[in-house]
Amino acid sequence: MTSSIQLVFDCADPDRMADFWRQALGYQLQPPPEGFDSWDAFLVSIGVPEEQRHDASAITDPDGIRPRIFFQKVPEPKVAKNRLHIDVNAGGETHDREQRRALVDSTVVRLKALGAKDVRGVKELRGEYWVRMNDPEGNEFCVQ
Repeated sequence: MTSSIQLVFDCADPDRMADFWRQALGYQLQPPPEGFDSWDAFLVSIGVPEEQRHDASAITDPDGIRPRIFFQKVPEPKVAKNRLHIDVNAGGETHDREQRRALVDSTVVRLKALGAKDVRGVKELRGEYWVRMNDPEGNEFCVQ
């Protein structure tokens, strides 16, 4: 038996993180439940106080294949290295090293414009090429 999964980020600003990862991965903001024009209308209907209405956000794969990603506000800052990270597979299935490098490099430029930081630069190992980055709140991820 298999189970579906979702990835969860603890963060300071769920809306900002959802927007970054939405654009990074080609996801969409999760639409509000059926019968509601907006998340705010839904949250009002279930009694969530106004000051808590931006404590979470979620993004979904428009094709419904990849996992949902949920962002929840937490009071403490990130203080250590992630034990799990996301790899953004910008190079796709190509085995051409130069083409792969160009795809990775152009994705790195795009993600920097969205607020990511290139912290370790380029790595090459066994013909693989990737760049280690941080998202806007310092979570590690790789572009490969």
